[in-house]
Amino acid sequence: MDQNTVRETKADGTRPPGRTAQVMAAIRHRIDSRSLASGDRLPSVRGLASTMGISPSTVVEAYERLAAEGLIRARPGSGFYVCDRPPAPLKLAGGVTPRERAVDPFWVSRLSLDAEPGMLMPGCGWLPADWMPSDALRRALRHLSRADDALLSNYGSTRGSATLRRLLVSRFADEGLPVNLDQILLTGSGSQSLDLVCRLLLRPGDCVLVDDPCYFNFQTLLRAHQARVVSVPYTPSGPDMDRFEAMVAAETPRLYLTNSGLHNPTGATLSPAVAHRVLNAATRAGMMIVEDEIFADFEPDPSVRLAALDGLQQVIRIGSFSKILSASVRCGYIAARADLCEQLVDLQVASNFGGPSPVSTELVAQVLSGGGLRKHVEEVRRKLSQARRETIDRLAQLGITPWIMPRGGFYLWCQLPEGCDSADLARLAIAEGVVLAPGNVFSVAQTSAGFMRFNVAQMTDPRIYAVLEKAMRA
Repeated sequence: MDQNTVRETKADGTRPPGRTAQVMAAIRHRIDSRSLASGDRLPSVRGLASTMGISPSTVVEAYERLAAEGLIRARPGSGFYVCDRPPAPLKLAGGVTPRERAVDPFWVSRLSLDAEPGMLMPGCGWLPADWMPSDALRRALRHLSRADDALLSNYGSTRGSATLRRLLVSRFADEGLPVNLDQILLTGSGSQSLDLVCRLLLRPGDCVLVDDPCYFNFQTLLRAHQARVVSVPYTPSGPDMDRFEAMVAAETPRLYLTNSGLHNPTGATLSPAVAHRVLNAATRAGMMIVEDEIFADFEPDPSVRLAALDGLQQVIRIGSFSKILSASVRCGYIAARADLCEQLVDLQVASNFGGPSPVSTELVAQVLSGGGLRKHVEEVRRKLSQARRETIDRLAQLGITPWIMPRGGFYLWCQLPEGCDSADLARLAIAEGVVLAPGNVFSVAQTSAGFMRFNVAQMTDPRIYAVLEKAMRA
């Protein structure tokens, strides 16, 4: 729901139907998904009202109705709490096909990953195959075909390839983040990196703060870890700091997850002033920050990084090579304090019996050290710049406008014409063979129905614009 469309009363003074039900449904969903467990305190009335862009009286009414149903209870002077009850089985998906299910983060992910040949995917999160450095990957594969039998046959070491970790140490040093080899842990993917961090630092019911909007897989993974997810609005320079500081004080989150360079989905860039306030708030609250830098290579010049400012005291850096090299050769990494790295190594051994595939990590190391990556990255940036301009021009003809002009990357976070619901458009488009990424799959507070994320590298086919126009008319 676009926040600008919210009106607190009708002309006759009555509250519009549905607002209270929306709050009740959101709380029920959190309880059913175990984001809120028995005995957990619900978000404060004013905090939830601010997040959802509604009046406190609406939240109070919703809470009172839920209390009347016996789902929650009030504690005078303390707030509302989830009533004790037997835990329901954790459900991540229903028994329906992806196309039939609700338009949620799993809907976008599964349709993109399982796309049939010929489908168009402006909503996906990767570059076209012919944009990737396939020749460099083939050369590296030929080199690896002559490697020792041990490399091709054995388990990976617990921290992963020392060669690749040395390359990362050098890259981090260039941006002012000195780390030693033992502070870097290679993993099977960027998502596995985040999963390991969540396994280490979170317990069911712990509060985690995310941006709104944010990368939708943050939400799905946190749901699997039974975290209580709260969000703060994101601005062109980073999180809304007044809301951020208030949320940290009110909810005491254990973690804050974010992208600081070329934020997903907005394409925004964290400003130095906001970065310092984020770190100060985290330090005061004892909150850890997980900074996902997966899009760093697409920036024309480096922006501020929380990990570099903090020196990996309160910040854990994660990333991978899937966006710039290959999503088929899975390899991620974690950079963290030495004590945290030691514990993460044990978790990776327990869950994966060793580090990532030696073949994958050595393949990435070969490409990174081969000398051609810089030229490849520059060419991708050039293509993206041209595709971004062309996409903006084509979308403008449909009345679709960018929220901001990103400094780089392949995402455009766009506002649809008034009255258009992005989830409705996505349902209509999938019937035409086009996978879109509607705004509310990125929004915990469900305030982005009027937005859509477009991947400009996947927007070259004119059929996409014809399908969009047809869906908007419908």
